[in-house]
Amino acid sequence: MNHSPDTGTFQVIHAYTRAEAIGDGVLVDVTDTAREAGYLLPVAMTSAAWAEAVAWDETNRALQDEAGRLWDVLWMARPAAARTGFGQTRIAFDVLRVPNHPAATEPHRVTLHVHIGPGDDGHAVLTVLLAHED
Repeated sequence: MNHSPDTGTFQVIHAYTRAEAIGDGVLVDVTDTAREAGYLLPVAMTSAAWAEAVAWDETNRALQDEAGRLWDVLWMARPAAARTGFGQTRIAFDVLRVPNHPAATEPHRVTLHVHIGPGDDGHAVLTVLLAHED
């Protein structure tokens, strides 16, 4: 943003929308599955959170799939999402998941965050992200 000292207003130089982030693969739209899980708001995951907690290579030894792993993330995020909005826009939650590599068979805990904020149209949306992501 540029600030104009004469008028005290800000001019947007560039905006990167949520829709563009989804189109570019920076965010993964999981709204359809989230609605099945009882969410009322649109939900997306960062590609890094998806890779860490949902992505699954079918050649791995543990019997899992991306649909089940996504359901686990959404199920665990829901109580955290319900706590947002009361002075907090971001809440941490944990998910147990088997790492996505062929030798892995034991689940490990990963901490994710759910963030509530305005979407492209100003209405509330949820984003699931890793702890170090903004």
